[in-house]
Amino acid sequence: MYKILFIGDIVGSLGRTTVTKVLPDLKKSGNIALCLANGENLAHGRGASRRVVEQVTAAGVDLLTSGDHIFYNEDFKNEIDYLPVIRPANFSNSLPGNGYKVISLPQNGGRFLVINLLGTSYLTRGDDEARLNYKELSNPFTKVDEILANLSGEKFAGILVDFHAEATSEKMALGFYLDGRVSAVVGTHTHVPTADCRVLPKGTAYVTDVGMTGPQDSVLGVKKEIIINRFREQGRERFEWVEDGPAVLNAVKIEVDENTRRALKIRRTDRVILGGDEYEF
Repeated sequence: MYKILFIGDIVGSLGRTTVTKVLPDLKKSGNIALCLANGENLAHGRGASRRVVEQVTAAGVDLLTSGDHIFYNEDFKNEIDYLPVIRPANFSNSLPGNGYKVISLPQNGGRFLVINLLGTSYLTRGDDEARLNYKELSNPFTKVDEILANLSGEKFAGILVDFHAEATSEKMALGFYLDGRVSAVVGTHTHVPTADCRVLPKGTAYVTDVGMTGPQDSVLGVKKEIIINRFREQGRERFEWVEDGPAVLNAVKIEVDENTRRALKIRRTDRVILGGDEYEF
């Protein structure tokens, strides 16, 4: 048996600082074999760069998954292939990067497969439409079938899918669809942690949304006044990300049987940083 830690969407500098502060002790005390995190919001709330990726990997993140914002910074298209970052597998094939990656478990040398997928229901196109060809976004259900079929001859100690999606129904459907075929399906994107951690009937750990890592007193990482004005007055101010104050780290810990690839347990592992002190909740 080994343990995986998956950290919810890391948002901006406060999210990165929180990971740097909390993760080393969390990995040590929790006997974590592998740490994964969603990094599509690493660089000032949207996108990524080599510098910010290296900041969180230095703190102990082994591999970053992502989502629809990962290429918000155009330069990252030239960097992703050289960094421990994957992008949604059902993106257009014209985009750089890979949609899955095999990494080694340091405790036993086992091979672990991580797959990244993007949902298709209600996902906002907005600012990224010019950067991503959504018309070429393939079906995540058939895409994961394709990946698993292509790798069916290989032996893995575990398989995790990060499903970056808006609709809870789409996430739940994929969880049941992959039950027994992968070790875990974790949802990301909404930045709101859900309380439905469970092991599905055939042995796949599932949670609808891991949540986020970043500013607690915000609306999904953005200054709350801006979002309030958008709803109350139909304002269109540009997003400004909260960079100081209380912070939260949302994560889940998953225990996997390396022989069967079945999940044994999944539970939330959440922390809040107030005034420099760390609290569990």
